Amino acid sequence: MPPSPSKSASRTMSGPLSGKTVVIDPGHNPRNHEHTREIGRQVDIGTAHKECDTTGTSTDSGYAEAEFTLDVSHRLRALLQAQGAEVVLTYDNDRPYGPCVDERARIGNNAGADAVVSVHADGSAVGNRGFHVILPALVRGGAADTSKIVEPSRELGTRIAGLFVRATGSAPSNYVGANTGLDTRKDLGGLNLSTVPKVFIECGNMRDPKDAALLTSAGWRQKAAQGIADGISSYLRG
Repeated sequence: MPPSPSKSASRTMSGPLSGKTVVIDPGHNPRNHEHTREIGRQVDIGTAHKECDTTGTSTDSGYAEAEFTLDVSHRLRALLQAQGAEVVLTYDNDRPYGPCVDERARIGNNAGADAVVSVHADGSAVGNRGFHVILPALVRGGAADTSKIVEPSRELGTRIAGLFVRATGSAPSNYVGANTGLDTRKDLGGLNLSTVPKVFIECGNMRDPKDAALLTSAGWRQKAAQGIADGISSYLRG
């Protein structure tokens, strides 16, 4: 049996987000590269089949996306707990690979999350810079039906995008989303299978030297976590 989703042993019980549950989904897993067969198996994402998970990308210096996502997720958890939220991580370096994308969706669903954010960094061409938030498309097929989450997820994503700019000073992506910082996709199992409001955030491009300098900075990662936390808080407080 896989490990249970990771909850912190202690959290603030009062605050503006008291009574709210947030699921943070750190993209990939630092050990996925050791388990290529397992993560390569196909899983049902409602409209198609895709790999269980991937290894993610890295900077030219070897800083892995999976290390980045865990670091930002830990910082984000602390910020949300300080506001009284119950925070669940889909994993916390407590399993050898994964979870698979369908399991990541189920964790948010089973938690009855008020909001789910999957933390990532992109691997695009040099010169492609900036962040973008990925929103679920309207998808109906097989186990996928996003009809009830499209609008609240767009609201969540829009608030995160605006407040991420303010916290980090980073610009919206110059290569995805027509400079809006928002992109809508129907090919991601983590979104297709979600029954609760959920978005992905690609915090920057690890393959661009200027973005990589930000992503490898602990100070900037704290700003990134703050921007995401501000967006979630704004969404949950209405």
